[in-house]
Amino acid sequence: MVMRLHESDFRRRSIDGAGADWPIDYADLRPYYAEAERAFGVAGASDNPFAPPRDQPHPMPAFPPSYSDSLFAEACDELDISVHSVPNARNSEPRDGRSECVGYGTCKPVCPSGAKYSADHTIGAAESKGVRVLDRVPVQRLATDGEGRVEAAVYATPDGTEHRQCARQFVLAAGGVETPRLLLLSRSPDHPDGLANASGAVGRYFMDHLFAGAGGTLDRATRQNHVGFITSESHQFYDNGFDGVGPIKLECLNYAGPSPVETALTADEWGDELLSSLRAGYGTHVAMGGLVGQLPRPDNRVTLDPETTDDHGNPVPAIEWRLDERTRRTLSKANEIQHRVLDELGADVGWTVGPDNTGPAFHHMGTTRMGTDPTESVVDARLRTHDVANLTVASSSVFVTAGAMNPTLTIGALALKAADHVDADL
Repeated sequence: MVMRLHESDFRRRSIDGAGADWPIDYADLRPYYAEAERAFGVAGASDNPFAPPRDQPHPMPAFPPSYSDSLFAEACDELDISVHSVPNARNSEPRDGRSECVGYGTCKPVCPSGAKYSADHTIGAAESKGVRVLDRVPVQRLATDGEGRVEAAVYATPDGTEHRQCARQFVLAAGGVETPRLLLLSRSPDHPDGLANASGAVGRYFMDHLFAGAGGTLDRATRQNHVGFITSESHQFYDNGFDGVGPIKLECLNYAGPSPVETALTADEWGDELLSSLRAGYGTHVAMGGLVGQLPRPDNRVTLDPETTDDHGNPVPAIEWRLDERTRRTLSKANEIQHRVLDELGADVGWTVGPDNTGPAFHHMGTTRMGTDPTESVVDARLRTHDVANLTVASSSVFVTAGAMNPTLTIGALALKAADHVDADL
């Protein structure tokens, strides 16, 4: 799922006094969002009345709503809740030498047909233009020259041998956990607290999205068979007027019940008896999901664990992470809306994931935050670190706020923006 952040996400503190403001706004990323959509190959429709403005349609038409989407649409219509399509980074028609989605339904973890965007598509294109990509060679540290610049990336091959790669410009793009870890591992006499960490903000303001969901069963089939990923959602409660509640993204999950394969592998039944149980337990389930974001708080952070090391002897990341009360209220509000919809559907609600049993969505953000004040942030609006003139960070780690949108498209847009700045510097 690849959607743009809302305009409000860049001005959260100005709007409701929570979190912080970005040093850039939606208009700054708008052309890069469009470029990222072309690069990923995004199928979508301009049917979201709550989405930020765009200059052109998505590169490919949206996927049609699933059968259970139509059930949700009817229930939401009765409750005056707007439902719209979800932009997906998978081909709805043949594109860039890759087929359209053929419905394997295994989007996570792999797309056998190649319809879903994957980073190896970009890597292959880069290699065809002469780029040399090294894999299985984790960078151990970034070495500086004593004058405030990175001199080399020191990496290790599988046999443990270290090598130095020198360059004029360096781009660190390792996500919200490994990016601060590498900077902290790159301590030196010039940077005793870690590279680019004069502010002390490296590793701080760690954020993730939290999952809110509820589901149950209907007295009729939902026809969910190899639909793939989510095709309908609602942003109606994103920029809401609820007191002390953050943005909410609601999702109509294409969920028909527990996986028949997993159920069969763990069942004590065999033959016709097993088949009868599988048919009875699959195909009548419905569920809603949703994401909410955390506030950026300095005590949520990534540090180094002195007690545990990786296979190269480096400390692994240590995560300090807790939910704030605003996030808990937002999860509760999301659950309340989801239960209203499921009740309208006539579902027998069997489970709810909310404030007390929620979990992260694996969207790691905020640990090298962007800002104009070098004493409170790590990178500037150009994605270049305040302390090191030839080091750029292109990652979700530069996010100032989390919003409630899947971060992939924003990561792509920021990477393209960073590439322009690095190109200008070279």
